[in-house]
Amino acid sequence: MSQEGIEARWWHTDGESVVCDLCPRACRLRDGQTGFCNARRNTAGRLTTLTYGHPVGLGIDPIEKKPLFHFLPGSPVLSFGTVGCTLACRFCQNWSMSQSDGRAGSRRVAPEEILELLRRDEVPSVAYTYNEPTVFAEYVVDVARLARENGIRNVMVSNGYISPQARDEVLAQIDGINVDLKGFSERFYTRETRAHLAPVLDTLEWIGKRPDIWLEITTLLIPGLNDSEKMLTEECDWIIGHLGVDVPLHLTAFHPAYQMLDRPRTPPEILQRARDTARSKGLRYVYTGNVADSEGQSTLCPACEAIVIVRSGHSARTVGLENGCCRACGQEIAGVFAAD
Repeated sequence: MSQEGIEARWWHTDGESVVCDLCPRACRLRDGQTGFCNARRNTAGRLTTLTYGHPVGLGIDPIEKKPLFHFLPGSPVLSFGTVGCTLACRFCQNWSMSQSDGRAGSRRVAPEEILELLRRDEVPSVAYTYNEPTVFAEYVVDVARLARENGIRNVMVSNGYISPQARDEVLAQIDGINVDLKGFSERFYTRETRAHLAPVLDTLEWIGKRPDIWLEITTLLIPGLNDSEKMLTEECDWIIGHLGVDVPLHLTAFHPAYQMLDRPRTPPEILQRARDTARSKGLRYVYTGNVADSEGQSTLCPACEAIVIVRSGHSARTVGLENGCCRACGQEIAGVFAAD
């Protein structure tokens, strides 16, 4: 891959520096310097993106792996990422890609080739995932536009750390998104991710006002860091107050990785307790993840508690859903389903 890249879309000049306008960091770069994300560089006075057209991990996943449980459940999705990230989470579970130094896949894959793969494999959606899609936003925009023009839906897995200047265009063609809310504390964000909580909440609120984007949230529970009853209660209260009770919340288990090898795995009982807390606060769809827990991963009708979608691992089977409603009582189930 050429290390010069192609010109980025969101930046401005300030004296002898270029300033990246893509994420809240607003990296100010002299000639030859690379941004915090390791994916954007000042090349002779213009900001370039180093990962456009160089996907990593290109393949078909179940949509449940994102995780998106209420968006075309049981369907396949063509997934890919590149390298780099707008955060620096010490506990990153996919650090080999997100914390890479900017060298993406060696073979160039144009957006038109991605479209051909989607047509060939007859998958209903494409996912921008694995690392933070914001850092390859130009690639996302171009692929997503082609996908939508051809009746294919776009989904994203993101940390939500994107600037207000860029998100209108970056998310314009996105149909579904899972945002990682790392923990409900500014102290946790600054110490463990080298970022801030407020811009993520701002992004979540912005998405929540968009009826054309389906939203789900994931929080990785790390023992002793972000799994307290107080923090989880505050997170649930915020979600309910700003986004509503129908936003699915995924509470997933941590395992030691990257720079956080001194913490134990999240015990299943902690996940179960957290799920009980979130449901008692009023969230209708709360799931556990990274553990074997069929009960915690199945979708229940919020009215009669009949099981409408059964899940095992990353597979899903619809057993009580009809035209987006519970077959037992007729209650509407929030989400984007095949009939839609």
